[in-house]
Amino acid sequence: MARKASIIGGGVIGGGWAARFLLNGWDVAVFDPDPEAPRKVGEVLANARAALPALSDGPMPAEGRLSFAATITEAVEGADYVQESVSERLDLKHRVLAQIQQVAPQTPVGSSTSGFKPSELQQGAANPATIFVAHPFNPVYLLPLAEVVPSPANDPTLIEAAKQTLREIGMFPLHIRKEIDAHIADRFLEAVWREALWLVKDGIATTEEIDEAIRMGFGLRWGQMGLFETYRIAGGEAGMKHFMAQFGPCLQWPWTRLTDVPEFNDALVDLIAGQSDAQSGHHSIRELERIRDSNLIGFLRALKDRNWGAGRVLNEHDARRRAAMPDPSPDHAAPMEMARMQVLPGWIDYNGHMTESRYLFACSETTDAFLRHIGAGLDYVAGGHSYYSAETHILHKGEAKLGDRLTGSVQVLAADEKRLHVFVTIARDGVAVATLEQMLLHVDMKAGRACPAAPAVLARLMPIAQAHAALPRPEGAGRHVGQRRA
Repeated sequence: MARKASIIGGGVIGGGWAARFLLNGWDVAVFDPDPEAPRKVGEVLANARAALPALSDGPMPAEGRLSFAATITEAVEGADYVQESVSERLDLKHRVLAQIQQVAPQTPVGSSTSGFKPSELQQGAANPATIFVAHPFNPVYLLPLAEVVPSPANDPTLIEAAKQTLREIGMFPLHIRKEIDAHIADRFLEAVWREALWLVKDGIATTEEIDEAIRMGFGLRWGQMGLFETYRIAGGEAGMKHFMAQFGPCLQWPWTRLTDVPEFNDALVDLIAGQSDAQSGHHSIRELERIRDSNLIGFLRALKDRNWGAGRVLNEHDARRRAAMPDPSPDHAAPMEMARMQVLPGWIDYNGHMTESRYLFACSETTDAFLRHIGAGLDYVAGGHSYYSAETHILHKGEAKLGDRLTGSVQVLAADEKRLHVFVTIARDGVAVATLEQMLLHVDMKAGRACPAAPAVLARLMPIAQAHAALPRPEGAGRHVGQRRA
């Protein structure tokens, strides 16, 4: 049975939370008195459906059920987790949190607040122990960071459970050990924002020039190494001590105006807004969101390929999903479903169909899963032995398109001590879109030649091969290129 998340507040942040939970298989109930909330949440969800699957190397779980509640009580009833995302007014948050706890006093309640401390949110609460800060970053459905801030009144066990919930939906819960106004990340953003306002007000730079300075320079470094690791490298071989000795005195120089704030008046607002309109006004907000999402996917995929920074979080989330998949049926008297996949944006060619290389990738994923099943996975490879693909024949039978969910199944055609002959079927909704016939050789990697597989591997492989020997030979097995179809 799907778990339920309750989202109170359906704006940009609340809609992002709803999408993050929903696309990770949770049922989601949203409450927002704004009659436009279903439309606004729906637009955020549409962007998320197009973007989030591109970060996974496996299929997304079945989408949960989305509902819009008429009251907070209706939204919260039966919820396993509640996320409050209403406007940044403490009196409003207190009223909303009180209504939540009238129905669910024991349910974890995370607040998306970017500024209030948890102890402020807990004032007058029926059960302060369950209320904490879970501050995300926009777009919530793509960026993994959630600042989790408890107070001394919180139940540590509940906080740990809430952090695990966030991990299960692909987020990175950063536990802030001491509560402070604006937490950690927004304090940096506020500092940069103040300095930027002065640079514009004083006529030093335009909004576009400031954005270029960030996105063409240190923004790229910060995105994958943060602040201190970046400066450690800047210190050269001598490291951080050298950097601090070299640049520390600069902190006393009158470079910054962070301790002073420009007067926030209509003239400053008009100046900033006018430059921003000139910079980006030719794009709608929805267009800018899609451009942002596409760029973030590219950055995050690159980090994922290197298992670095936010990419490591994505890889760990994929691994949790794979571990949760059921083992193939112990009934070996049928082709064995070994892999489940989803056609991602990067898998598509100029015709809008899955490109040839991805059919081979899907086959590899399926065969690798079968090898793991018989005990010839990465641990076996680390010991110096592996199955190598000696020959592959692919037959395209249908078209796979963006978002299609695929399954990969294996039928063993023959096997002996050194050889494994398999027939892989890649199917959509039970109908084959491609079949691939493979011959694999078991190899001693150090010696560089074929050798018998380990007895433990053969003990798992041969009963499957014997059971599959009784199956009808699959259509297309033994084909050669250009052979006419029957």
